[in-house]
Amino acid sequence: MTALLPRPRALLFDWDNTLVDSWDTIHAALVVTFEAMGHEPWTMAETKLRVARSLRDSFPALFGERWEEARQLYLDTFTAIHLERLKPIEGAEALLGELVATGFYLGVVSNKTGRVLRREADHLGWTRYFGRLVGAGDAAVDKPMAAPVLLALEGSGISCAETWYVGDTALDLECAKNAGCIGVLLGARALEEESFARFPPALHVRSCMALEEYVRGL
Repeated sequence: MTALLPRPRALLFDWDNTLVDSWDTIHAALVVTFEAMGHEPWTMAETKLRVARSLRDSFPALFGERWEEARQLYLDTFTAIHLERLKPIEGAEALLGELVATGFYLGVVSNKTGRVLRREADHLGWTRYFGRLVGAGDAAVDKPMAAPVLLALEGSGISCAETWYVGDTALDLECAKNAGCIGVLLGARALEEESFARFPPALHVRSCMALEEYVRGL
């Protein structure tokens, strides 16, 4: 990297597997749902590869006319176990605390159902870090469309052009592009993966600690 990005006024974050490790819970709830619907469950590797979109965007293709039944079963299963399994990503809380102390506006844009997202943030004591936590169903359409990003920034006086959107998947980078934000990839995924060809990040950092260091240097 030859030049630093312009300093943002706001940073919006994806939630699952960007700030918290949710794979075990997501996979367990999907296994229960697939089996109840008469489908062969995905492996954990398949779950990590295929899960990105919200339930209302992904379940109709998976379960057809029974998608709302499957959605409710998934949510019931997930909410029964998610808080006890919730694990912050290493360095995430220190990153959030440092960014807020420095004066950045923070928000979350996630495809996790909004009420579940906010329950997790409350459980961790992280709600205080964010101006707004936007989950699936809170805006008219879900990520990767721009509407959830606009909702997360509503009332802040900050434009998308002054905002970084930080996530761990190509869908997050697509969302950043659709909204006109700077897309930042957080995590150890290789940029050579085909999924990043259409939506390459402006910045790729391997960890929350690396992102904190980068922003401090702006």
